[in-house]
Order: sequence, then C-alpha cells, then structure tokens
Amino acid sequence: MESEPLISIGLPISLFIIMTGIGMTLTARDFHQVTVKPTGLIVGTIAQILVMPLVAFALCWILGLPPAIAVGLVIIAACPGGTTSNLFTLLARGNVALSIVLTVSASMITILSLPLFTNYALQAYFGTQREIVLPFGKTVAMLSAIVLLPVAIGMLVRAWLPRLASRAEGAVSIFGGLVLAVLVIGLVYGIRDRFVELLVQAGPSAILLNLLGVAVGLLSSRAAGLSRREALAVATELGVKNGTLGLMVTLTLLHSSEMSIPSAVYGVLMFPIGFLLAAYGRRVIPAGKKGTAAVEPA
Repeated sequence: MESEPLISIGLPISLFIIMTGIGMTLTARDFHQVTVKPTGLIVGTIAQILVMPLVAFALCWILGLPPAIAVGLVIIAACPGGTTSNLFTLLARGNVALSIVLTVSASMITILSLPLFTNYALQAYFGTQREIVLPFGKTVAMLSAIVLLPVAIGMLVRAWLPRLASRAEGAVSIFGGLVLAVLVIGLVYGIRDRFVELLVQAGPSAILLNLLGVAVGLLSSRAAGLSRREALAVATELGVKNGTLGLMVTLTLLHSSEMSIPSAVYGVLMFPIGFLLAAYGRRVIPAGKKGTAAVEPA
C-alpha cells in the first residue's frame, strides 16, 4: 500500500500537533477550577474510559458485527474526546474548562486503557483465527509521545508565550479537522470497491454508539447532580471523540483498513451530532453562562 509511509509517519506527527493545541488551551487555573468540584471530572472520566467501551461490546453482541468492524468499534469507543469536543462545548455554552480537563485526563488514561481494550477485543472477536496483537509496550510508548509530551509543550507555550498560543489555538483546531477529513477521504477511496458494504456494516453501530454516548453523558451527569453546563461538557466529550487517534491505532499499529472503518464513519457522524448538541445547549443555557463562568445551580 503506497500510502502506508505517509500514514505511519504523517498521522502521528499530525496528532502530535493537535495535542499540542490542546495543551495551549490549558492553564493551571483550569485544573484548579475543576478539581475544586471534581464530580464532573470523575463522572466524565469513568464514562469515557470504562462505560463507552462496554457500550461498544454490547452493541457488537446485539448487532452481530463482523470481527474487524467489532474491533474497530471498540477502539473508537475507547478513544478520548478530542480538540473538536472543546469547540462544540464552547458553542453549546457548556463548561469549557471541564471539557478541556476531561480531554486531557482521558487522553492520559487512554495510554493504558486503549491497548488493554483493543487486545481484549482482538482476542474476543478473532481468537486463534488470526495472529493480531496490539503491541502493548509500543502502543504505550507511542501514545505517551503523542499525548503527554505535546500537551506539556502546549502548556509551556501558553505560559511563556500567551499571545502566540491564543493565535495558534484556532489554527490547530482547523488543522485537526482537515487531518480527519483527509484521512476519511483517503480511506473511502482506498476501500471504494467495498465502501457501501462496510458502511452498511459499520454505519448503524457508529450512529448508535454516538447517540448512546451523548445519552450516557447527559443522564449520568444529571443523576450525579451536575449543572446543565457540566452535563453538556460531559455529553460532548462522550459524543465527539478523537477519531484521528482511532485511525492511528487501526492504520499504523494494526495495519487494517477494515478496522479503521468505524473510526472513519464515527469521525463524520459526530459533527452533525455535535451541532445538534450545540443548538440544544444554546436553547437551554442563557447567554453569558458559557466559558468558565461560575457554576450555576443544577
């Protein structure tokens, strides 16, 4: 496959740049505000790291998905939110500080949880039929290099060069969207002969995973007594995921175009869902209660 070097080199570099952009949005104050009232962080992190993969396994069983599609669905479910979720939270007048910290905390935990869930899914759906294993050590090292390091760099840039960081933030978000778009287009072209068949197999499960993620976020947040702004941040984090990370795992570590289909389909479907969440938030939350303003009563 001619595009393999481009994917194996270009995709991690692109993700490094995107994660640096997340770091540029963070300050120590953001962490402090969320840790003062950590319920949202706890609920959102557990939902992202544990509940979403379990939802994916349940969907694989209910829908009887083919092995490659099933593994791909578990992978995208185990991925954290990305930079786009922070933007949609802002548009929805949700708690942006909580959204950003959830993105970072889940990204860091994902370094360990993603390879664990992926290898369990590979064993569950392929068994001894195929020798496919996600190398745990290599995966942890790669995820650390493209999550922890760039976030730290981004935070340092924000602290030392705040003007540069504020200018770069928007550009990095746009870059992240373009990278995802190019990947999706490239994947669709590469599997164009089987695209409709794979879309039929992966589309319903990706849509259901997205909608269930949003529902879990809203319901669990309100059950925990979180405000509407916090609930919107959690729901957006669960619904708008880091599709680029899912594609990197399936394409560069597992070298499987079929396993990458759920991440690609999800990466497209999450945008209209994100806009619907933004419209809902703007309808139920008065103007002036966005950003990192004081938390209103639940």
